[in-house]
Amino acid sequence: MKHAILVFIGGGFGSVLRFVIGKYLNSTASGIPYGTFLANILGSLLIGIILGLAAKSSTLSQSQTVLLATGFCGGFTTFSTFAYENHVFLKSGDFTSFAIYTIASFVIGFIAVFLGLYLVKYI
Repeated sequence: MKHAILVFIGGGFGSVLRFVIGKYLNSTASGIPYGTFLANILGSLLIGIILGLAAKSSTLSQSQTVLLATGFCGGFTTFSTFAYENHVFLKSGDFTSFAIYTIASFVIGFIAVFLGLYLVKYI
């Protein structure tokens, strides 16, 4: 039960931060979801750092890891919004934005996780 409460608290903070970033960075004029992209990439970097720290040493307890990785990063990043935004691109016939956004999100997201793990391992 304790871990569920930690996920709830971390997820709340992550979701609010994602909302604020999206509100200010998602462009209604161009339709480009910069806020969602930034949240997903930063969340990928953070989860790499958090899980790298948890694996490397006893820097983070299991409860802290659950709060930060599952809770905060889970609430901060969003696959459902990413999927919906891609639906909008496809529905409007903007296949170029769809392809760029999808490929960049996956590639840069993976790189960010690996970068986070690398930073913890070598710094």
